[in-house]
Amino acid sequence: MPKGYILSAHRSPANPEKRDAYAKIAVPAFKLAGGKFLAQASNVIAKENGKNERTILIEFESLEKAIAAYNSEEYQKALQVLDGGADRDFRIFEGV
Repeated sequence: MPKGYILSAHRSPANPEKRDAYAKIAVPAFKLAGGKFLAQASNVIAKENGKNERTILIEFESLEKAIAAYNSEEYQKALQVLDGGADRDFRIFEGV
């Protein structure tokens, strides 16, 4: 069965206070939903239309589990705390 992934690529630096408050809720929420953090980096070499900003990749058992993690009550609380404090390209996708 194909895995599910969440990719968060920042377009600009996040508000540090909001980012930290968000991470305190978001990381446990994704882990509770079965997410495995594969990569978290600020040292990014961006090509084409990319940005040299923080990028995070999380793996789930399936696309459905990744979508459920995003829609979970726990993660939605994290988004409320972030409250516009980050400009991100946030993708949920299926892979191998």
